[in-house]
Amino acid sequence: MSLADENADENPYLREPQTDFAPVEDLSEDEAREQAELLCEAIREHDRRYYVENDPLIADRTYDTLFSRLQDLEDGFGLTNPDSPTRSVGGEPLEAFDTVEHVAPMLSIDQSGDAADVREFDERMRREVGDVEYVCEPKFDGVSMAFVYEDGSLERAVTRGDGREGDDVTRNARTIGSVPQRLHGDYPDFLAVRGEVYMPKDAFQEHNRERIERGEKAFANPRNATAGTIRQLDPSVVAERPLEVFFFDTLDSSDGIESHHEELDSFPEWGLRVTDHVEFADDIEEAIDYRDRMLEARDDLNYEIDGTVIKVDEREAREELGRTARHDRWAFAYKFPARAEVTPIVDVAVQVGRTGRLTPVALLEPVDVGGVTVSRASLHNPEEIAEKNVDVGDTVRVQRAGDVIPYVEDVVEKGSEGHYELPDHCPVCDSAVERDGPIAYCTGGLACDAQRRRSIEYYASDDGLDLEGLGEKSVRQLVDAGLLESVADLYELEREALTALEGWGETSAENLRSELDNAREPPLADFLSALGIPHVGPTTARELAREFGTFEAVREVARTDSDRLEGVDDVGETVAGQIHDFFTSEANADAVDDILEHVSPQESALETGGDELEGLTFVFTGSLSGVTRSEAAETVEAHGANATSSVSGNTDYLVVGENPGQSKRDDAEANDVPIVDEAEFRALLVEHGIDLE
Repeated sequence: MSLADENADENPYLREPQTDFAPVEDLSEDEAREQAELLCEAIREHDRRYYVENDPLIADRTYDTLFSRLQDLEDGFGLTNPDSPTRSVGGEPLEAFDTVEHVAPMLSIDQSGDAADVREFDERMRREVGDVEYVCEPKFDGVSMAFVYEDGSLERAVTRGDGREGDDVTRNARTIGSVPQRLHGDYPDFLAVRGEVYMPKDAFQEHNRERIERGEKAFANPRNATAGTIRQLDPSVVAERPLEVFFFDTLDSSDGIESHHEELDSFPEWGLRVTDHVEFADDIEEAIDYRDRMLEARDDLNYEIDGTVIKVDEREAREELGRTARHDRWAFAYKFPARAEVTPIVDVAVQVGRTGRLTPVALLEPVDVGGVTVSRASLHNPEEIAEKNVDVGDTVRVQRAGDVIPYVEDVVEKGSEGHYELPDHCPVCDSAVERDGPIAYCTGGLACDAQRRRSIEYYASDDGLDLEGLGEKSVRQLVDAGLLESVADLYELEREALTALEGWGETSAENLRSELDNAREPPLADFLSALGIPHVGPTTARELAREFGTFEAVREVARTDSDRLEGVDDVGETVAGQIHDFFTSEANADAVDDILEHVSPQESALETGGDELEGLTFVFTGSLSGVTRSEAAETVEAHGANATSSVSGNTDYLVVGENPGQSKRDDAEANDVPIVDEAEFRALLVEHGIDLE
């Protein structure tokens, strides 16, 4: 009989609970404490029925009401209970994780994808301990952790680490719904269990979709998403992400359990969730057959597995077999072959870029492509989608362009009717979507959250004002904290607000504020590039600055005289149209005016100095001392050279400053382009009679 059946008459919150509660302030402390205890007991049982039994007693909305009532009681009367379900909502961020020793070693196991190795394992088992029976389980592809319960209460949760010690992530583990805060039934006084934390496949795809549409980097696969989440220093972040856990082994216990199948039978009675896909095997051939059946079933599971685990059932035999320094000798993992190139599309997310361009991204069942696990691939644009006739449900072949960027090559098996259609409105800001040939754009401009955040990142990037300390991660953190809603907000960041954030100290906050103060009078070309005008990178920005001299002149011409724009080197009709659209957008105009309240772009005073560097092409990366990259580029151009933003076979020199980008260096090495540091660059200029200052 379950707890719900035993206590149904005594606990009114187990079955058909009444949720019309009296105001908290009308209760006495004793009444509040009694109601809170009943709610704690009921919510723990509802968690067990939901996560372990998959048989909920009440609707989700009713559960939420009970949970909120418990929170109100604890807050209103200052009630503290270490086992309260409300501890699952997180807490204040941690500064770092403590390292703790495991109660028993968490070792790895031997593994192979070859049936001959599995049979050899069986021969060794029978040779050393005689006849054995096996328990076969899925090999979960998640994050292995130890969970320690004392007197039924969760005492700590620890990552596997090096197998001897790991990180104490208890506060994060408490936010996972399927991790019980307190055990049920007749549990041991002391219990340490091993579990696998994972992100369900459907939840992973939905989480990735949300990240892509917010302009954040998607996770490569569910395991990476899980590992990145469980080691977050802020438990509230973990609480927002869809993690689950399966428990599959006892590490240590005060009760002597004689076999593995007994402990797996006991786990659900104690509230510990186990997989339904556990089977006995009388001999190794049955274990091999189990693996083959699980290989066929893997795509139907809502969690990733990469093989099966074959375990000796009897504890006494396990003790006799023992372990090596690295692995337990009584278990063997029979691995699956890696998925290769062909995989189904489970969803399509639409990413909004800095310029408003919509890029459809196929979310895939993770697949191995050239030794790399791929879970998303570009669909490029609406015309290509229609040409390939691709949609959710289709099985596709995935390739990597230049061995780097995944893309959908073709449809192998059609599982849908027709092809995917881009939305008519932006998935981020709901602005209308317009087409420019094969490309679709959000018309929201800087009023679109995705474009605005990416515009802040670009403004601070190497091609913008090169603001040290403002990368993608820090910008996202500042935006999520509500400190940045626009580029202009950068100049109003307060030291106190920055130091209140995780990872920000007095020094980093002051360094950023100093960096921003130094960027209040940027060179015109740098400022034009930093605005993120479509198709206007550093090279085009320098041409505009050279032609018009001041920002107001550029803006006025952009609004009123497209012919003059088209006459500028490196512009042309298409780019001129993009510049015109940018400056005539009301949202963009407001955003630029806000920036100009803090920034005064300097006039361009480029003078032609001669042709000493004629025929040479330079590319700059990293920060130079005393001058900006834009000023260095203007100098070489004034003396006849070309300055471009990307490395090619036509590049003569890559000039590398402090904190350079890796991609340009890789391109230079691939194209045999000489790489010079700042001192060598300045020496080269001196040889030609040119002063960089």
